[in-house]
Amino acid sequence: MVVLVDRACKAEELLKEKRKVEAETRNWKKRPMTKAPSQQPGKSRNMNPRSHVSAGQSYRNFKKQNVGPKSQNTSTASVGNSRFVKPECQRCGRNHFGPCRANECFRCGYPDHFIRDCPERAEKGKFQNVKASGADFRGRYPRKAGIETSSKNVARDAAVRSEGRAPARTYAIKAHEDASSPDVITCTFSLYDINVIALIDPGSTYSYVCMKLVSSMNIPVENTEFMVRVSNPLGKCMIVDKVCKKCPLMIWGHYFSADLMLLPFDEFDVILGMDWLTLHDAIVNCKEKVIEFKCENCETLRVESDKSEALSSVISSMSAQRYLRKGYEAYLTYVINTKEVEKKVESVPVVCEFEDVFPEELPGLPPVREVEFGIDLMPGTAPISIAPYRMAPIELKELKSQLQELTDKGFVRLSFSPWGAPVLFVKKKDGSMILCVDYRQLNKVTIKNKYPLPRIDDLFDQLKGATWFSKIDLRSGYYQLRVKESDVPKPAFRTRYGHYEFLVMPFGLTNAPAVFMDLMNRIFQPYLDRFIVVFIDDILIYSRDETEHAEHLRIVLQTLRDKQFYAKFSKSEFWLREVRFLGHIVSGDGIRVDPSKISTIIDWKPPKNVTEVRSFLGLAGYYRRFVNGFSILAAPMTRLLRKDVKFEWMEECQQSFE
Repeated sequence: MVVLVDRACKAEELLKEKRKVEAETRNWKKRPMTKAPSQQPGKSRNMNPRSHVSAGQSYRNFKKQNVGPKSQNTSTASVGNSRFVKPECQRCGRNHFGPCRANECFRCGYPDHFIRDCPERAEKGKFQNVKASGADFRGRYPRKAGIETSSKNVARDAAVRSEGRAPARTYAIKAHEDASSPDVITCTFSLYDINVIALIDPGSTYSYVCMKLVSSMNIPVENTEFMVRVSNPLGKCMIVDKVCKKCPLMIWGHYFSADLMLLPFDEFDVILGMDWLTLHDAIVNCKEKVIEFKCENCETLRVESDKSEALSSVISSMSAQRYLRKGYEAYLTYVINTKEVEKKVESVPVVCEFEDVFPEELPGLPPVREVEFGIDLMPGTAPISIAPYRMAPIELKELKSQLQELTDKGFVRLSFSPWGAPVLFVKKKDGSMILCVDYRQLNKVTIKNKYPLPRIDDLFDQLKGATWFSKIDLRSGYYQLRVKESDVPKPAFRTRYGHYEFLVMPFGLTNAPAVFMDLMNRIFQPYLDRFIVVFIDDILIYSRDETEHAEHLRIVLQTLRDKQFYAKFSKSEFWLREVRFLGHIVSGDGIRVDPSKISTIIDWKPPKNVTEVRSFLGLAGYYRRFVNGFSILAAPMTRLLRKDVKFEWMEECQQSFE
C-alpha cells in the first residue's frame, strides 16, 4: 500500500512539472518578436553566441559555424528573440534567411521559369516509378539511428542547390557518338552512289531506312503487304507500312540487295536487321566488332566496324567563358542541312500565277465580309472579368512581344470593356509558344451556334476515283474574319501590360468553328462535292487527271484572290498522288489510316477497369471502317461493359485487345 502511495505522489509531481513546462513554453511563444536586447555592461560577450549574427548573415550559416554543445549561460529570452529576427535582403527587400530565391525556379534556380515549368521536374517524372532499395511502402527511406547534425543538413542543401544550378550541356551529333561506342557495330555502304552509315543490329527483326534519307534521295517507295508493328527498346510502338524494295547496297565492290522499311530515326541512315543478316549468312563477332557474310559468288567478305575519332570533350557554358578569359581561341559554327530543298512558289505549276495569295504575313485587317463573327449571350448575363494569371519572366517577355505584333497588325486594340478574360501560353512541338485566351467563362454564357460541321466519312466518300490532290492551309484563318463591332468588347482579355480587345475572330471561342465553316461553305458553294472538300480552314482539291487538276487548282486560287483570303505556302501541298488529310492518307488506291495518328491506340496499356475499356473502344471504334470484323474482334471487351458481368481481364480479352 505504501509503495502505491509513493508511486502516486511521484506521478502527481511529474504531472505538475510537465504542466509547468508547457505553461512556460506558451508564455515564451507569446512574447513579441522584437530585436534581441543589447548586452548589459560587465557581462561576458559569450553569454549569447547568437548575438554575433549580423543583419546580413543567415541563421543557417550561423548554425554551421556554431555546431557543438550550447553554452550553459545562454539566455532563453535572447535565444528565442534572435531566432526569429530575419535579416533584410538587399536584393528583394524582404526579410528572410539564406540566399535570395526571388523570381527564380525553386527546383533548379534559373530565373526564366517557375517550378511548374521546370524541365528537371519533367525528367524526374520519367523515373518516378523506379523505387530505391531500402524504401518503405510510402517511398521514404527509413531513418537511421541518431540525429543528423545541422552542418550535415546545410551541406546537403548546398549540394542540392549547386547541382540544380549546373548549366545545361550541349551534346554532339548522336550518329558519330554512337558509331564510336564500344557496343555498336556500323559499316559504311554505298546506296545509289551515296555513302550511308548502316547499323548492324541482330536484335532487329527487319531492316529499316531513315525516312529523311528516302525523301532527299527520291528512292521509290511501295506499300507493304501488311502493316508491321515496331517497338523500340523504350517500349514505344509505331506502325510501318512503307518499304523500299531491292535497295542496292555496295561495299568494297560487292552488291547486296535489301528490302528496307521506312522508319523515323536520326542516329543512322540504315539499320540492317536479322532478315538481311540471315539472307547473307552473316556472322557477327561482337568482341572484335567484325562482320562476315557471303557474297553472290559464295566468297566470304570480312568487314570491320567503322572507327570514328573520339569527339572533343563537351564543356559547360561557364567553363567556356572561363577559357575565353584565359585567352583560348573559340570558333562559332553555323550548320545547315544542304539536302533539304526549300519549296518556292515560283517552282510550282499554276500556283506560280498566284504569288499574292501566299504572303509571308497577313497584310492587316480583313475586309468586311458577308459573314461576321457575333457573340449572342444568354438573357440576364452580366459582364465577366477575371484577374490575369501569373506568368514566368520568359512568358512575360513573349507576351509583350506578341501583344506588340498583334497591335501593329491591327488585330487588337486597347479596351475599356467591362469584360476581361485571362491569357496563358501553350507550347508547340517546336518549342515556340502560342498565346491563348481562357474564354471558358464566356463560353458558358454564350448561346451555341448550331451550324453543322461536315461528317468526315461523308467528305471522304466524295474522293472516289481521284488520283491527283492538292491541299491548301489558310494562314491564321480565324484572323481573316472580323468581329461585329457591337460584340468587340465581349472577347476582351486582361494582361499585365494592359486591357485589350480583338477586332478579328480569336481562337478559343465556342462558336468560332461553326461560323468559319459557314463562311467557307458560302465561298466555295458552287464547287463542293465536285472537286473540293472544305473542313474549317483546310481545303482539299481532288481531280481524276492532271489536266483537270490544273483547271481545278486555278479556280480555287482565283476564288481566294477575289475574296481576299490568304494561304500559308509552307503548310500547303500541291500535285500529290497521295495526301494526308484529317488523320487519314488519301490516294488513288483508296483511304487508309495515318500511322502517326494511331500511335496512342498502339501504345495503350491493357485496361484495368470498365471505364478504361470504354475509353479504348471509343477511340478504336473511330477507325472501325478500316478493320474487317471489328465487332467480332472486340466482342470479349464489349462483353465487359455489361452491368451484370464482373470485370475480369481474361486471356481472350488480352488477345482481343492486341
